[in-house]
Amino acid sequence: MQTLEKVIIMGAAGRDFHNFNVYFRDNPRYRVVCFTATQIPNIDGRRYPAELAGSLYPEGIPIVADDRLADLIREHRVDLVAFSYSDVPHVEVMHKAAIVTAAGADFMLIGASYTMLPSSRPVVSVCAVRTGCGKSQTSREVARILRDLGKKTVTVRHPMPYGDLTRQVAQRFATLADLDAADCTIEEREEYEPVIRAGGVVYAGIDYERILRLAEAEADVIVWDGGNNDTPFFKPDLHIVVFDPHRPGHETAYYPGETNLLMADIAVINKVDSANAENVEKVRQSIARHNPKARIVLAESRLQVESPDRIRGRRVLVVEDGPTVTHGEMPYGAGVIAARRSGAAEIVDPRPYLAGSLAQTFERYPRIGPLLPAMGYSQTQIRDLEATIAATPCDLVISATPVDLSALMRIEKPIVRIGYAYADHGRPTLAELIVPRFQTKGD
Repeated sequence: MQTLEKVIIMGAAGRDFHNFNVYFRDNPRYRVVCFTATQIPNIDGRRYPAELAGSLYPEGIPIVADDRLADLIREHRVDLVAFSYSDVPHVEVMHKAAIVTAAGADFMLIGASYTMLPSSRPVVSVCAVRTGCGKSQTSREVARILRDLGKKTVTVRHPMPYGDLTRQVAQRFATLADLDAADCTIEEREEYEPVIRAGGVVYAGIDYERILRLAEAEADVIVWDGGNNDTPFFKPDLHIVVFDPHRPGHETAYYPGETNLLMADIAVINKVDSANAENVEKVRQSIARHNPKARIVLAESRLQVESPDRIRGRRVLVVEDGPTVTHGEMPYGAGVIAARRSGAAEIVDPRPYLAGSLAQTFERYPRIGPLLPAMGYSQTQIRDLEATIAATPCDLVISATPVDLSALMRIEKPIVRIGYAYADHGRPTLAELIVPRFQTKGD
């Protein structure tokens, strides 16, 4: 009689659920004891619901905090731990492996291509080597290029199921009202709103087999819009990877970003308009050394400032994209760049005025400088963000998140919104590399 292998899946409410769905669910060889959760606030303490977990888990699967990992291995006599989240330093991955193996279990990294679902439609994937490289604006540019070829595109976004999992199995967003109806977090809105405003449709959720079939029925081409520095869930016909020259060397130092580097067909070095030229060259040489077959495109993350004259000479509070400056480890983002370029008199430090959960965010990520990450994984965090903005003494708020914060909370201070869009920087352009690849496939 076969002995079941007891498994823990380490994750952050995304890749972990996908790995379970495509490999462990309904697999009689394994019994998943639990998921562990980290990186995203307040995602532990839930259960992966029975209706998603399959016949082997009639009560669902608990999701517990990552810091209990060693005790859980010993308590349940776990045989295998599957590491299933992204944007982690290589050395940290091995620290986790040491904890696991010391506690008596095997440590597993699942092969990138092993969990990629094949599609009947062409798939163009846009991923990155770190969080905050600019993959979302790049994926929007890819969709525009394909639409100009006469292709109907659908964007499928890497999962962000931070709420009621039973409501997030397979979600379709075509209007801003769809976001309201789904109670989307700030983090979800940051990714979905710009696509919708450009006339696109976004799919996301938990069960990506089901999502893929829905997308295939609607699209000529599927654009995979990656999250963090994770690899695609769908098998790509063209794999585009975005690099950040503000963080040279990170492309080979984080998991699974280096995997994306090695698999890239097109390597986009973004932000060359704001990065040091020497660092741009370092990234270029790194790509050429590790993946010489990849075609390199230089790109700008072009700032779009509503009213730059309103910034000049003012004391400003900068609100930046949350993931970029937390686990993405960027010291600043587009908002700080816009404040400096537009002549702000002072960037006001919000740290003395942090409310509730935001104080915990700064404790966890002490490298964050004098800016405010737009943390909004829950209504509590949104209220804390609102309170912090209200308490910070400034003349103006610079909002560098793609969502309209004033539609989600009460902000009585004047606001200038900052956008950023993909722009080619020389040749080859992104379109020059995408169009021929499609034509050679008969498209």
